[in-house]
Amino acid sequence: MYGEPALPPDFVSLPYANPDAPKGGRIVFGNTGGFDSLNPFAQKGTYPWQMPFWSYESLMGRSWDEPFTLYGLLAESVETPPDRSWVEFTLREEARFSDGSPVTVEDVIWSYRTLGTEGHLRYRGFWSRIASIEATGPRSVRITFADDDRELAMLAGLRPILQKAQWEGRSLAEGSIHDIPIGTGPYVVSAYEPGRYVSFARNPDYWGAHLGFRRGTMNFDEMRIDFFGDGAVLMEAFKAGELSAIREFNAQKWDSAYDFPAAQRGDVIKTEIAHGKPSGMTGFVINTLRAPFDDWRLREALLLAFNFEFINDTVTGGVMPRITSYFSGTDLAYRPGPASGREGELLAPFAADLPPGTLEGYALPRGDGTARNRANLRRAAQMLEKAGFRIEQGQLLDSEGTPLVLRFLLRQGDSDMQTVLEIYTRALERLGIAARIEKVDNAQYTARVADLDFDLTPFRRDLSLSPGNEQRLYWGSQSAGQPGSRNLMGAASPAIDAMIDAMLAATTQEEMTEATRALDRVLTAGRYVIPIWRFDVGRIAHIRQLRFPPNPPIYGDGPQYMPDVWWYQD
Repeated sequence: MYGEPALPPDFVSLPYANPDAPKGGRIVFGNTGGFDSLNPFAQKGTYPWQMPFWSYESLMGRSWDEPFTLYGLLAESVETPPDRSWVEFTLREEARFSDGSPVTVEDVIWSYRTLGTEGHLRYRGFWSRIASIEATGPRSVRITFADDDRELAMLAGLRPILQKAQWEGRSLAEGSIHDIPIGTGPYVVSAYEPGRYVSFARNPDYWGAHLGFRRGTMNFDEMRIDFFGDGAVLMEAFKAGELSAIREFNAQKWDSAYDFPAAQRGDVIKTEIAHGKPSGMTGFVINTLRAPFDDWRLREALLLAFNFEFINDTVTGGVMPRITSYFSGTDLAYRPGPASGREGELLAPFAADLPPGTLEGYALPRGDGTARNRANLRRAAQMLEKAGFRIEQGQLLDSEGTPLVLRFLLRQGDSDMQTVLEIYTRALERLGIAARIEKVDNAQYTARVADLDFDLTPFRRDLSLSPGNEQRLYWGSQSAGQPGSRNLMGAASPAIDAMIDAMLAATTQEEMTEATRALDRVLTAGRYVIPIWRFDVGRIAHIRQLRFPPNPPIYGDGPQYMPDVWWYQD
């Protein structure tokens, strides 16, 4: 996107992979919930989230040590003009699907069109920005764009490629759990039982094993996912030796819950992996599509009532830092104090409509660390009064006399969030706000979130050092209110849209950084999410036989590092 790729054309392996890593062994992971689909590309159904990483590929692939850089995968070459109004890919002659059939230009064109019209909502926005897609040779395809957006050429390289022949006369959006899309990736589904487990076997005839991009990756012969009702049962399975690795997100548990016999014997090892990626946003998202949550003053009151310092001490031992903005921990995060320079210039046209604090400087409320948090609750009560609420007989009523009731949607088995909400709801009750925790199973939770049927719900949005068009899906106006939307807060702000536009129009790293800081400022001051703790280091407990390179990428311990470049060695 900016400058030159870090690796030469003949690179041996990605910088964080061991090209001499041995192949073999078996690794078992645990997921909570269940699955009723093995089709990651349809809007309907719940699939194991790991599937797209293991079984499917795109024309180009990302190096997780370089923001904004892609390297050839299914494509052996790429061509695009300076204005990036089109991009042309040439397929590798040796590229094959898992059944041995060649990847053709026809498969590529069909995949783009079908995913864009029948596939999951996350694929459809890109299709609407394509003016034409056509074969330009026996192994080459050109995509011409309808919009002036420099990132589109890169996004085009990241669409998954599926086999057209498999779906002849059928819709990709329909079918049973037994309809598993055929991909080109290193692993294929080898066995499964709906809702209980799914196993992936490394394809011994995988077409891309010789590529520098793949050398030293995907080293296990088998990768299996077992499913559990909740995190506590999953943890017991790990302690019993049924699972090979587990990620721990609670620092207090990391220090206290891993002293079981296998760990004492050295059969289980605790590994911490640093990263340089943005904090992203973790917390409770507020559905602003529903009144009265569209009023920033009510959202500010909810933030004031959330006693993070006390909650953090109770749940994590107080050792995990709080998220302060969407890109906190990186150079893309907005700076404290008033907006200045290019960041201020971008925001100035929207000054009249921005929530207070956006231009002047905004910081999350801080509690006093005590259980009562009296000062912040007084400020919350004052903010509620300004928003038109009043207290009568211990109940908070709106201007029409209707009691305010908050519905928290929670997935069964989410014990940490359950504890957080139990503390939070007691504070809300002191403000006269009735709060209900609605715990539902995995299928119901997925369906209700897709329908935006909640007031507040736990929220996690990972962000990268190369933000781009995905920001429109996360909080762009066009995605607000759509079923299945990833814009769970319902943000519909001209300022947010304009900051995304400026970020995408940037021609230098500096321009992109200023636009992203401005976006970060608007999102944070919009009070759309009640942030909680930041995962500033990756924590993985694993069996001693699992090995990994010593130089993790800047994105740290994500699935692109573990299990991608780990290996088994007894």
